[in-house]
Amino acid sequence: MQHFAVYPGSFDPVSFGHLDVIARGRRLFDRVVVAVGRNPGKEQLFSVDERVEMVRLYTDRMNRERPDLAPVEVHAFGGLTMDFARSVGATALLRGIRNLSDLQSEIQQALTNRQVAGLETAFVVAGQDFAYTSSSLIKQIAAMSDDLSKLSTMVPVEVIERLRVRKAAKDPVLEQLRAAQE
Repeated sequence: MQHFAVYPGSFDPVSFGHLDVIARGRRLFDRVVVAVGRNPGKEQLFSVDERVEMVRLYTDRMNRERPDLAPVEVHAFGGLTMDFARSVGATALLRGIRNLSDLQSEIQQALTNRQVAGLETAFVVAGQDFAYTSSSLIKQIAAMSDDLSKLSTMVPVEVIERLRVRKAAKDPVLEQLRAAQE
């Protein structure tokens, strides 16, 4: 039996913290599927297709550089994470924990997923460099800062370039964040 995990998230945008969880999950499981979904509680900066493309850029690189570790696939999904995980035959969900507040909400979700769908959740603790990095924080910095190179410790350079393009185009999500901070 293969141990196969789904790592769900919105990845809006993908960060080094996300990539760290994926890389570590490759050591724990035989196969990892990154499931790019939509968080209904947040306005999305990038489309699902753009987010899938960004995540694939890095996971394809991971697969090439370390073919001895579990392969990673990236798929878009809609609806409930547990339904997607069951549809692809996952045995577990993979989740990253950055801090105590993450742990509290993640445990609640893990218990629900186990009770309702029979899915276990494997947690990996984020590296200390990523303990306070979030996609929301990245978007706030992108909206408020004139120097997006400040994000270089949080996101890959290709993501910074995409954020620059969005900022120059006065993307409504970034403009809304900027206006809310003024």
